[in-house]
Amino acid sequence: WVSELMLQQTRVETVIPYYNRWLEEFPTLKDLAKATLEQVRSIWAGLGYYRRAENLRAGAIQVVESMNGEFPRTLDDLQKLPGVGRYTAGAVASIAFGLRAPIVDGNVIRVLSRWCAVGAPTITKPVVAWHWEAAAAMADTDRPGDLNQAMMELGATVCTPKQPSCDSCPVATWCLARKAEASGEGS
Repeated sequence: WVSELMLQQTRVETVIPYYNRWLEEFPTLKDLAKATLEQVRSIWAGLGYYRRAENLRAGAIQVVESMNGEFPRTLDDLQKLPGVGRYTAGAVASIAFGLRAPIVDGNVIRVLSRWCAVGAPTITKPVVAWHWEAAAAMADTDRPGDLNQAMMELGATVCTPKQPSCDSCPVATWCLARKAEASGEGS
C-alpha cells in the first residue's frame, strides 16, 4: 500500500530511498496514525504530490480507528482508503494478498492493445472497460500478483510507447499487432 501510493506518478528508482526512510520512521500503521501531518510531510519532502502522503496518514488513521488495526484485504475495502482507486486496490490485493484482481494502467493498456490488436482509441470508456475485462480474465490465475507485475514491467521495458522491442518480447508469438505488421495489414 505504501509503495503503491509512493509509486503513483513517480519512478521506482526515485521512490526507493523515500520508501526506506518512510518505513524507518513509520514501521507500523499505528506509528503512522500517531504521526503529525508535519512529521509525515517532512519524511515525504522532495517526493512531490504531497496529497499521497496525507492519504497514507489518513488511511492509517482509518485502519487503526475504524478497522481495529486490521488492514483491508478485499478490493471493496481497499478502495475505502483515501487515495486508493481501482488500480491501486487491484495492485495491493493481487501482489500482497494473492487475490485475483486486475490492474490497468498505461503500460497494461499498451500491452493488451498490441497483443490483441485493439484498433480503437485506448482512452474511450468502452475500450478502457474492455481492458479491465481482459485484465480481469487474465488475473484469474494462481499467481495474479506476478502476472500483474509482469504486465506492468513488459509495458515499461519491452512494449514501450515508441520503438517497442518486439524481437525480445516473451509474448511476441501471440501478438496480433506484430502478426498484422508482419503481414502488411498493420500499415
